[in-house]
Amino acid sequence: MTKLFSQSIALMCFLGLLSGCSLIPKPDLNLTAAQVNPTSETMLALQAQSGPKYPIPVAVYSFRDQTGQYKPQANVSSFSTAVTQGATSMLIQTLLESKWFIPVEREGLQNLLTERKISKKQGTKDDDVPSLSNARLLLEGGIISYETNTSTGGAGVEYYGIGASEMYREDQVTIYLRAVDVHTGKVMMSVSTTKRVLSQEMRAGLFRFTSLNRLAEAEVGFTTNEPVQFCVLQAIELAVAEMIEKGIKQGYWQAVDDSQASMTSIEAS
Repeated sequence: MTKLFSQSIALMCFLGLLSGCSLIPKPDLNLTAAQVNPTSETMLALQAQSGPKYPIPVAVYSFRDQTGQYKPQANVSSFSTAVTQGATSMLIQTLLESKWFIPVEREGLQNLLTERKISKKQGTKDDDVPSLSNARLLLEGGIISYETNTSTGGAGVEYYGIGASEMYREDQVTIYLRAVDVHTGKVMMSVSTTKRVLSQEMRAGLFRFTSLNRLAEAEVGFTTNEPVQFCVLQAIELAVAEMIEKGIKQGYWQAVDDSQASMTSIEAS
């Protein structure tokens, strides 16, 4: 009877640790439908500002990963890159949603030229195929740094075979974005932004002998990792917002509301 009572007490303590240490909400394992990515606070704040007096045509030939890093994995070789290879598409979408820029197609320029040639060969008159739009600014840069384990830590407790712990790790991604005047080749401005990438792990376990030949063991836990591509997107959005603000302050472009001296500074979440 005493053994049964002690086992019940141990089980209750174990369950209490599980409920008390759930600092991170347990993920929903049910299948969910695809959804449109939500608009970030940085982009919402940018879109709430007055738009440009004249949208600026810009060209982006490449905005890629310049780190060359692969995902760190223990005891195995990994050929998956640490950061997304689609940063050019992210930058183009951010420029479109900002309302300040008109991106012209340059990343897939060869495909575009091929289609224009096909149109001409099929009998389309030259007048029906107008010249390509030119850009006033050239945006360059890329993902220049991805540092892992910039900060690590955790906490845990264990007593009489019952324990729980929580650990975290922070990585860091940094991008640079510069604007070049197509007519003069002058670098008008350059901005740099950094975003932390957070990973957390929580676990709780029970390990004890209930009798001489009986061992009770249980363990539960889960981890959460910030998607790196969303962190890259947030850094790109902040860089575009800062570039717009700098351009207004330096007089390179104007908002519709001439009385607006500068845009509100937007900080990364």
